[in-house]
Parts: sequence; C-alpha cells; structure tokens
Amino acid sequence: MATSNDAQPDGSEPTRHYDQVIGAWAYLLGEDLHYGYFADGTESLAAATDALTDAMLRGAQPGPGDRVLDIGCGTGRAACRIAGEFGSTVLGVSPSSACVAAATTRAQGAGLAGQVSFAIGDGTALAQADASFERVWIMESSHLMDDKPALIREAARVLRPGGRLVLCDLMLGRKLALEEVIRHRDEFLLLRDVFGRARMETLAFYREHLQARGLQVEEARAITAETLPTFARWRDNGRRYRQEVEAEIGATGWRQFQDSCDVLENFWNTGVMGYGIVTAVKGR
Repeated sequence: MATSNDAQPDGSEPTRHYDQVIGAWAYLLGEDLHYGYFADGTESLAAATDALTDAMLRGAQPGPGDRVLDIGCGTGRAACRIAGEFGSTVLGVSPSSACVAAATTRAQGAGLAGQVSFAIGDGTALAQADASFERVWIMESSHLMDDKPALIREAARVLRPGGRLVLCDLMLGRKLALEEVIRHRDEFLLLRDVFGRARMETLAFYREHLQARGLQVEEARAITAETLPTFARWRDNGRRYRQEVEAEIGATGWRQFQDSCDVLENFWNTGVMGYGIVTAVKGR
C-alpha cells in the first residue's frame, strides 16, 4: 500500500505519516515508491515499477505541449518522465511538503524546472481552473482520499473536453461484508499503522463514477496478478536494508512492514484486495 502519493490536506494523519516514513520507504519500496507491474514475475522491482508507469503512459498518451496534472505527485519521478520523454508540461500536486520538496529537487536536477512544477494541493479540492489540462494523472493516490467522488469530480472539472484521465491504485477485490471486515480487523489495523489510513473502493466504483461525470471509460482492468510479486521484492528490500530502515523507523517499524507484506500478499491471493488501472476520455 505504497503511499508515495498520499492525498489528504497538509497536516492530516496520512500526510504526517508519510513525512515520517519517506526515508525508510526509499529503501523498502524503491525509487518510484509504488507497486510494480510484472509481466512474468522475474523482473527486478525497478523494471516492474517502470512497467507500471509505462502502462499508465499508454493510457494517458501525453504529447508535446500537453498540460498534465499529476494528482499525488510523490517524489516527482513520473512527472519528470512525462515531461522529459514526451515534451509535456506537468504540474504535480501533493499535500505533503516532503513530497513537493523532493519532487522540486528532482526536476531541477533533471534540468526540467521550466517544464515541471510542484505545489501543495488536495486532489478533492483543486485550485486549478476548469478545463485547464489535457491530461490528468492519478497514480496510487486515490486510496488515501476519503471523498473519492470529490476526487473524480475535480479531475473531470479540470480536464478539457477530449482530454484523457488515467488512474491506477490498490482497490478492493469485492465489497466486503461486515463480518469479513471484523474478521480481518487486526490485519487492517496493521496496514493502517504501516501505510497510514486508507479507504479503498472497487474497480467498478471508479468506472461508474467516471462515467457519471461524463467520461467514457476506455479501460478498467484488474492487474492484481501482475502486481502480486511486488510484495516479495519489498520483503527482500526489508531484509537487505534492515539496518538502514531500523535507523529510520525502528525495529518495530521494520517488523511491521515485513508482516504487512505477508498480509497484503494474502489479501491479493484471496481476492480481498487487488490492483486496478483505469483510462477514461472526457466527452467533447
């Protein structure tokens, strides 16, 4: 449950949590701070996280001069890649000052400061004007936003007619009955402690709400199997960098992270949770 793109107003619990653990996650989750897409399961984590970004890029289809809004920009790697490879102009927003600072440093180091910028922002209450972007990019941030209908409303509002929206994130595999939530209570509490408070919905939820906002969904695909090997890679990183991680979040934090990978792997295998990717186009 990588929260590289946490999405609550600055000072909220998820944002504070992220600012506290970002140093450890650089070791545990890799440079991209998000899940990987594994075509055959043998890829390195770095190759797989690039492959997930590739899947998003195929949906977004950015081009020279396109204005792209990256909602939940993390440390800016995707934004810099969009700008550097496709000639787009990118604005990344995040509620985390740590993210904005890291992303700004990355863009400056890549010589993209004139093409990529970052600002504090809340995806459920954007400051940007109506129809001001050709592309909206939401990579692994929506699960941390309580008001997902507001996120979709805002994303649709700032997207120009004919523009494209892409979203990927961990999601519920199915609607959970109360009995199932209670049965998994301890696991959910562990995930909250490790990754921060989250609220997930199903792939169908995103499809329905995007359509209700006038976007035509081109793709709504579960990629649960393709993201499953992520957890083995994270556990490996935990073992490899145990000393460095414990220096950041302590021995208890390290152990909880390792245990959380087991929980998530089981949820993926049993259909409780999974991962999805969505591409939609705004009607003209």
